[in-house]
Amino acid sequence: MIVTSVPRAKQIFLEVWKPLTVLFIWDVIVTIIYMRFPFRAPSLPLTLFGSVLALFLGFRVNSAYDRWWEARTLWGAMINASRNIARAARNFLPDPQARDMIRTIVLRQIAYVNALRCQLRKQPVDEVVLKYLSEDEAHPSLERVNTANGLLDGTGRRIDIARQNGWIDTIQQTQMEAVLVDIANAQGGMERIKNTPLPNQYRFLPTLFTHVFAILLPIGLVETLGYATPLGSTVASLMFLAVLAIGEDLVDPFANTVHDVPLTGMCRTIEIDLLQSIGDEAPKPLQPEKGVLW
Repeated sequence: MIVTSVPRAKQIFLEVWKPLTVLFIWDVIVTIIYMRFPFRAPSLPLTLFGSVLALFLGFRVNSAYDRWWEARTLWGAMINASRNIARAARNFLPDPQARDMIRTIVLRQIAYVNALRCQLRKQPVDEVVLKYLSEDEAHPSLERVNTANGLLDGTGRRIDIARQNGWIDTIQQTQMEAVLVDIANAQGGMERIKNTPLPNQYRFLPTLFTHVFAILLPIGLVETLGYATPLGSTVASLMFLAVLAIGEDLVDPFANTVHDVPLTGMCRTIEIDLLQSIGDEAPKPLQPEKGVLW
């Protein structure tokens, strides 16, 4: 996620320069043809076309942003739930014999959020899980198709073991299970966003209409702008292409690009809070790299 307040004009240009270059060449061709072989440009209601296209693109961007914001909200809930499960483990298991169980639950939760991050970004999960858990502890979960869900199931079983050992009662177990349910619900919401793209019409039609409008634009402007047509038409096309790119950037908030939800930074926040809650040394907060928090 870009965290700098200064607009990143370079980033916008990098995303639209290819179609913009093609459109600029087209604008030059239209201008040259008009200057050498003057023609009367057809009367095109470009203002009407542009207004309708702007509304269409705005609706698409809003739909994409809703997905991005829901993803950020779900990860905010994940941070809170992670803190809650660690606090419950620490407070409900004061027995000195349960110290290892507390540590296991905390480390499993840290491994869980990092495994979920990698799954959403379609990255390998083995390394991040083995960073916090032993191979024997991690193996059953790594054998699962959904490693993160396997880790969560394992945490639930360890809470049940704590009840069987008499370290917690059934009421405390129910409270901890309620937190695990919240975590599972947040994971399900994230997977829904990741696995359910916007309908194809939301992606294809705005792209088609934007490029058609950009192609017609110099034909409608050449009589008025003359030699300035390539500049005026390209600048106008840039605005529409930039809005189109914004919607495309936000539609998948877990694609591991500069516009995505900062999963790595939020996982680091969870790691710091949970390790400090059991008295372990914690890493430093993740800092932005060139204005981007990953």
